[in-house]
Amino acid sequence: MTDTRPPHHGPDGRFRIPWPLDAPERRSAGSLLRWYWERMHRKLAPDPTSELLPLAPHAAAPRAAPGEIRATWVGHSTFLLQAGGLNLVTDPHWSRRASPTQLLGPARFQVPGIAFDELPPLDAVLVSHDHCDHLDPGTVRRIRDRFGAGVRWIAPLGHRDWFRGLRVEVTELDWWEETEVGGPEGAVRVVCTPAQHWSRRTVRDMNARLWASYALHLPGGRRVYFGGDSGYFAGYREIGERLGPFDLSFIPIGAYDPPWLMAPAHLDPQEAVRAWRDLGGRGAFVPMHWGTFRLSDEDPLEPPVRLRAVWEAEGLPSADLHVLRHGETLVLPLRGSASLRET
Repeated sequence: MTDTRPPHHGPDGRFRIPWPLDAPERRSAGSLLRWYWERMHRKLAPDPTSELLPLAPHAAAPRAAPGEIRATWVGHSTFLLQAGGLNLVTDPHWSRRASPTQLLGPARFQVPGIAFDELPPLDAVLVSHDHCDHLDPGTVRRIRDRFGAGVRWIAPLGHRDWFRGLRVEVTELDWWEETEVGGPEGAVRVVCTPAQHWSRRTVRDMNARLWASYALHLPGGRRVYFGGDSGYFAGYREIGERLGPFDLSFIPIGAYDPPWLMAPAHLDPQEAVRAWRDLGGRGAFVPMHWGTFRLSDEDPLEPPVRLRAVWEAEGLPSADLHVLRHGETLVLPLRGSASLRET
């Protein structure tokens, strides 16, 4: 009998990376012990103070103007994206810690760039995967209680039961599946796209939920890419060919040290630039997944420094790189107008 499952669907009902990895997968108890041992024998840069990550609080407009795209960095992988007449949030996280408990675990270097109570009405939430720095139950409850059932939650396969435990209904998508979110300017097409990552929230649910990135096609033809969390893989080119090029790309740049452990699941700045080129090599590049929580061993302030160095070394347009501060808003007006940064 022919197996008709997509290659990223494993025979045990769990999900898997279906292509060969450039770097070997090392998520095991032995690898974690090696990482902890190495940490004991090297001096890490200190956690940055909030003064080193200046806040640029900007009261979010209720809606973007017709044809305009507004992106405000809340922190880490959380953005308020205002486009197509809709307000969307990516990987929502407003809690202090990226952890199963708020008693311990990685704490924020800087408060969220938009205070939760200052959020405008939300229409949709995009979730890339289930890790604690991307999916926070406390934040899910706050969005549910404040904005109600009118919010459209979109996540990869396997998340439905987790969300139902919080009394939230979610639209699940497999890679290359899509849905639409209706808005005043027309429907926003949301396509679930591949990523190279993994999932886990408990000891027993390893890879029980899929991980993903997203491509958004807006009314009027503009396009946005949200990279979620990923190592570098050849699929970026396919995403760009099928769904790009993009006017705005959110791409992760942090949590890459030590590379022997992190490379399969996280981009370093050079790989992030390569991914942006593969996606079409045009439009605004907004880095994320840095400067908010300490998840790995690089200096938390290093990723954007390395990113700018790679960008300049490759002679890429300076106007396309936008390293936002927490709370800063990038405004992409109608085509043909210059981009704006609001603080």
